[in-house]
Amino acid sequence: MERNTSNLSISLPKGLKERIKHRVEEDHFGTPSDYLRSLIREDLRRRDEGRLERALLVGLESDRDTSIRSKTEWKKFWDTVDAKRGARRVKKYA
Repeated sequence: MERNTSNLSISLPKGLKERIKHRVEEDHFGTPSDYLRSLIREDLRRRDEGRLERALLVGLESDRDTSIRSKTEWKKFWDTVDAKRGARRVKKYA
């Protein structure tokens, strides 16, 4: 997989920089950049999950009677959710 990367320079207090170095060693990340990328990805994942949860709650509160009665219907529902999340992610982060 080709990586299209660019550099970003940030300034950190010395104590925070040392904590990052410690986490890189402790959790076996290759570099501080790998660790920071993982934090950013996790943040984006949590944000996406929060948006999905809010959308599902809006749907539940909408008084539209929708029942899912089988495993097949649940699979179809989650496939649709995954497809919509994936499409948005590709558009936004590509």
